[in-house]
Amino acid sequence: VQLQASGGGLVQAGDSLRLSCAASRRTFSSFAMGWFRQAPEKEREFVAAISLTGGSTDYADFVKGRFTISRDNAKNTVYLQMNSLKPEDTAVYYCAADLDRWNPTRDPNKYEYWGQGTQVTVSS
Repeated sequence: VQLQASGGGLVQAGDSLRLSCAASRRTFSSFAMGWFRQAPEKEREFVAAISLTGGSTDYADFVKGRFTISRDNAKNTVYLQMNSLKPEDTAVYYCAADLDRWNPTRDPNKYEYWGQGTQVTVSS
C-alpha cells in the first residue's frame, strides 16, 4: 500500500487546512486509517483515526472539536479537516494504514504503512 499525503502549508492561527491521503490499494475500504503528527524534537503522536466504513472515529483530546477525520472509499482517500489551528499544531502530519483492524486504534505500532508526511506550520 502506498500512501500519498498532501494539503499541508503555512497558515495563521485560527485558519483551516484540509489534509488528504490517497491510497494506492483498491481494497482501501478494508482497513482502518489514522493520522499522526511529529513536531521538532518531539515524539510522533496520535491525532485521529477512522474505521474502515467511516462509522467509528477516535480523536486525541487536543484536537477534539477542531479536527475531523473522514474518508471517501470510492476515491481511496482519507481526509483530516483542521479548523481553528493553533501554533502548537505545527508538525509534520502522517497518514497511516492499519490492515489488520476494522476499527481505529491509537497505537502507531499497529499501522503497517505510512505516508511521507506533509508539513503544517501555524504562525501566531
